[in-house]
Amino acid sequence: MNDMPQLNDDSVLPITVETLFPKTPSTHAPRILILYGSLRERSYARLSAEEAARILTRFGAEVRVFDPRGLPQVDTEEPDHPKVAELRELVTWSEGMVWSSPERHGAMTGLMKSQIDWIPLSMGGVRPTQGKTLAVMQVCGGSQSFNTVNQLRILGRWMRLLTIPNQSSIARAWDEFDDAGRMKPSPFYNRIVDVMEELVKFTLLTRDIRDHLVDRYSERVESRAELSKRVNQAQAVGS
Repeated sequence: MNDMPQLNDDSVLPITVETLFPKTPSTHAPRILILYGSLRERSYARLSAEEAARILTRFGAEVRVFDPRGLPQVDTEEPDHPKVAELRELVTWSEGMVWSSPERHGAMTGLMKSQIDWIPLSMGGVRPTQGKTLAVMQVCGGSQSFNTVNQLRILGRWMRLLTIPNQSSIARAWDEFDDAGRMKPSPFYNRIVDVMEELVKFTLLTRDIRDHLVDRYSERVESRAELSKRVNQAQAVGS
């Protein structure tokens, strides 16, 4: 059972309680960024995102909401475009995120996808989303659906985010908000409270060890191979 010739022993790190539970945890408020995927004047994705922001603040989080107006389509501008730079700075600042999108034609909106596409997997040698927490939400014009939250989960996994188990899907969203844009008391509202509560808990649990949680054996093996290659090249040049 211990015969594993295919395993690179130098790249196997011990998993210990000490590495999973830091002795001096961070004490600042969890930093949460909210993205929403609609520009309509009465956008239920935005209104639900604003309700989420109020709930997160009540739970002690520091919350920022990105306004996607003026964000260009991906690849039509350089990353130093003011709205792109703003989005990337907020993602770097955050320790967790909430993504809230309408479901349009059975999928997330193009605006929601565009925001996510502008977030790079790597930026200046740093992965800005890796190991951070994510909660996903959607609003529906008709009966309840989970197409969009399922798609957002796939993107969250691809961005190496820790997507929490709970999620929100609001059916007939037009009937769940009053004239002032505030969400009425309902099981749908209660679910958003559940989701935000869980997001804060997971963020507090993981933010100090997020790099450790997503540190991968396969990447350590590859990094060692690249290092060995560089050293061997340097030695060859020197000889």
